Amino acid sequence: MYYILFYKTVDNYVSRRAPFREEHLGLVGEFHSDGRLVMAGALAEPADGAVLIFRGDTPAAAHDFVKHDPYVKNGLITEWSVRPWIVVTE
Repeated sequence: MYYILFYKTVDNYVSRRAPFREEHLGLVGEFHSDGRLVMAGALAEPADGAVLIFRGDTPAAAHDFVKHDPYVKNGLITEWSVRPWIVVTE
């Protein structure tokens, strides 16, 4: 099963994320290397959100990511939600 984590970001997110980017990308790498995170990236035009896709039996990995994400901890994410995604082809 897949789960999509949707982020909504603060204004000027791209410039404001710089101090936290290395730590955030480290967390992305950790979750990706062990298979919990399939893909992730920021939305563009406008840069007002991000989408991260997790794989697992439950949405626990997505919630765990949010709990540890420096972008969330430092107020760059104004809103987030997790939704199950039923994939018909890969």
